[in-house]
Amino acid sequence: MATQVSNSRPQTGTLGAEEYSLYGSMSEEELIQMAIEQSLMEINPGPTTAHTHQKLSTNINTEATAASRSNRPLIPKNPPQSQSSNSEQNPIELAIRNREEETLINMIKAGDKLCEPNTEGWLPLHDAAYYGAVGCTRILLRAYPATIDQRTLEEETPLYLATVRGHLECLQFLLESGAEPDIANKNKETPLYKACEWKNTEAVRLLVEHRANVNHRCNRGWTALHEAVARNELDIIDVLVKGGAKIEAKSCYGITPLFVAAQSGQIDALRYIVKCEADVNTQANDNATALFEASKNGHGSIVQFLLAQGADANKHNKDGLLPLHVAAKKRDNEEIVTMLIPVTSRVRVKRSGISPLHIAAERNNDDILEELINAGYDVNATLSFERARLYEDRRSTALYFAVMNNNINVTQMLLQAGANPNVDIINPLLISIRHGCLKTMKLLLDHGANIDAYISTHPTSFPATIMFSMKYLSMLKFILDLGSDAGSCFKCEYGNGPHPPIEDSRQSRLNDPTTSDQKPHKIVQFCEVVSTTELSRWAGPIIDVLLDYVGDVQLCSRLQEHLDSYADWAHIKAKSEPPRSLTQLCRLKVRRMIGTNRIKLLDTLPLPCRLIRYLSHDYTTGL
Repeated sequence: MATQVSNSRPQTGTLGAEEYSLYGSMSEEELIQMAIEQSLMEINPGPTTAHTHQKLSTNINTEATAASRSNRPLIPKNPPQSQSSNSEQNPIELAIRNREEETLINMIKAGDKLCEPNTEGWLPLHDAAYYGAVGCTRILLRAYPATIDQRTLEEETPLYLATVRGHLECLQFLLESGAEPDIANKNKETPLYKACEWKNTEAVRLLVEHRANVNHRCNRGWTALHEAVARNELDIIDVLVKGGAKIEAKSCYGITPLFVAAQSGQIDALRYIVKCEADVNTQANDNATALFEASKNGHGSIVQFLLAQGADANKHNKDGLLPLHVAAKKRDNEEIVTMLIPVTSRVRVKRSGISPLHIAAERNNDDILEELINAGYDVNATLSFERARLYEDRRSTALYFAVMNNNINVTQMLLQAGANPNVDIINPLLISIRHGCLKTMKLLLDHGANIDAYISTHPTSFPATIMFSMKYLSMLKFILDLGSDAGSCFKCEYGNGPHPPIEDSRQSRLNDPTTSDQKPHKIVQFCEVVSTTELSRWAGPIIDVLLDYVGDVQLCSRLQEHLDSYADWAHIKAKSEPPRSLTQLCRLKVRRMIGTNRIKLLDTLPLPCRLIRYLSHDYTTGL
């Protein structure tokens, strides 16, 4: 028996389960603690990868993409050569393939049973249809008329095989002989459906003329019209529509032919369907519209046409996202964003809980973000609580996304447009410190970022900016040079008294799951942070740098223990003992008089160069 080629379409993915955030069930305290601990770990000093927001659309719309990608040419009418040699090939099949009609007649006269299927359920009639041997088909049907609609194990009829192989003469003969045109294969795909898939206009015309059901649905709910539209075959579409195809037929996922045309970028098919009065605001089961899908896939001509036909840009999908949101997600989509901005309601955008600015900043789409800023979108818009909690760090502003991505260009655009750098729970300045990006830090500080930023949900007795920079002494010095409060590091609530043991914060949460909800937040002391495993070996150098920015201070008992633990740190302990030098005290006094804001601009002040170096802790030159 002939080697059977696969005639069925590849299966698309099934409807996926909703993707939920990994952090949605964690408390505020746990999430912020996790973010801070990750920042202090040396294992991965790079940016923390936050969970992206929920999928903008489920897999229900991937079927149109799969269809448009296939766009396969028709299989050649001449069948491929058998993999086996002629001597090994079945003599019946060989006769059919070579169109030896006399041989076939002699076999029937000799009593050979040519109506028995092989192990794959194939009859000689299937072979005749497969190879397009019309004469052999005629002989076999005359001898065994009851086999005309016999199915293989894949439930493929001779008519189905002739259609898939594109043998029009054989197809026409079978139809005229009474073959049933609507028998489907295992995937519920009829000959008409396959003719549309293989873009065979004549086969479609023949099948429609012989009353094939133009509205039959395959196992995905697609009709022949869905397939024809996905391939932009206007002639086939015309035959189907005139044959009674339903313009608004929906697949299992609520997708109409118009939706397929918009999603796959088939503008000619879309125009035809719209002329047939198809609904331009059709929505799939996930509430996505044709405009939404066209915007998501960057089909500018489709978006323009749909808007001209009255498509509503303010219909959201099940996740509350508008076409403008998904347009901002795709790079090089400025044209579509420009078209959608004037027709998108700002109220609807606000109601969605996320601004397209957030998406453009998250995706590093600089040009799109600039378009949105120029259009007047609020650079200080924040994520709704439901959307912010999908991120472990509870980020809320577009500026945070830009800083997290280390995108200096977008950061600068947002700040120049008036973005407030002090809105997020974790200040973007802390993220720039973790990245070690001095340019971003300077941008943020120049636009009012709090040099002494704290994290409200994770209180410390000293600025979080110092905590985030302690692993890198040069970064710590840079922060202190700009005026961060070093004195708070030496204000320990335990003083010279005994200190409580250091607890593993993660383990304590496991032992007592009510910690974050019922117990008050504990203020973490500087000596506790510097005693962690990651920082304890650097405690001496860290204290040494901090002492350069304070006057007379008292070290708590834990810090003294640290300095006593290494002989090389003896000079640091001596440095901390009062009284401090007059030079140091004068430096601090002058810096306080200048003020934190002007300290940032120290190089521009009308002061002698030696005095500027002195105030900047430049030890290469004396006063």
